[in-house]
Amino acid sequence: MNNKIRIIFIGTADFGIPSLSALIKDKQFDVAAVITQPDKKVSRKQIITPPPIKVEALKLNLLVIQPIKIDQAFEQIKKLQPDFIIVIAYAQLIPKTILSMPKYSCLNVHGSLLPKYRGAACVQAAILNDDKKTGVTIIKMDKGLDTGSMLAQKAINIASSDTAGTLYKKLSLLAVELLIPTLKQYITGKIKPEPQNEKQASFVRKLVKEDGHIDWSKSAKEIERFIRAMTPWPSAFSKIRNEKLEMKNYILFKILEVEHKTISINQFKIGELFLYNKNLAVQSGEKALIIKKLQLAGKKEMNSKEFINGYSDLIGVTLV
Repeated sequence: MNNKIRIIFIGTADFGIPSLSALIKDKQFDVAAVITQPDKKVSRKQIITPPPIKVEALKLNLLVIQPIKIDQAFEQIKKLQPDFIIVIAYAQLIPKTILSMPKYSCLNVHGSLLPKYRGAACVQAAILNDDKKTGVTIIKMDKGLDTGSMLAQKAINIASSDTAGTLYKKLSLLAVELLIPTLKQYITGKIKPEPQNEKQASFVRKLVKEDGHIDWSKSAKEIERFIRAMTPWPSAFSKIRNEKLEMKNYILFKILEVEHKTISINQFKIGELFLYNKNLAVQSGEKALIIKKLQLAGKKEMNSKEFINGYSDLIGVTLV
């Protein structure tokens, strides 16, 4: 290949940063532009914050385009005449008018073993469902959501200690291993798209904050996986009636980490905090969990010993 392959990179989340960096470093590719979501207000202070991909793109001195809707960038994309459009964690569907624009194809890198877990919360779903493996799939995009024909797929094991955060990072690095070779092989005709098996397809929607609310009637094993799946966002939480602290309302009780191993205790009320061998524990619908790290609303993250020392009067209350 004498001429560089011209690429437009479309993405928003930091999941795509390793892949963008790898494309920049490879001499066969020229990243002509990065398209990402507009800057938005975040946190309680409503600070206007650029998407992670924009921050990285500006470091690399790349052209950044931020349409509210992707079709608003149609003329700019057309003028850039891309050979490929690479889409990674953009959070918008790409219209057919743009999908048909690149010389070769518009490709998407997705963080699951498609057709399983199409949609947004694919990393969390793999942990929630106690899957032993997950992976990355590269598809030739069509008008559906993650429905395109597959070009490549690679799997990794899910560790018993993995949170959505740690697994997300592993998959973002795995994407790099798959993307560059796949592009080069596709150009030379060594890879043929393979349709997904629709009978095996499943869909997971985007998570919202309230999805992190813990249902203590479930088994300790289910809740342990749930906590890992909700970490770091939206975070697993309960509410605690703060009567012992002379307040009438509920306060937020975030659980950041629990012991992987459950304990065979079923003698307390569901959701009740109790002490087990000097450790903080909570009763579930089946067995109990030892809490390692937690955070109360308006307070700093603390380990269970710090909680026991500072909030001993809350031992015995019920999480709801």
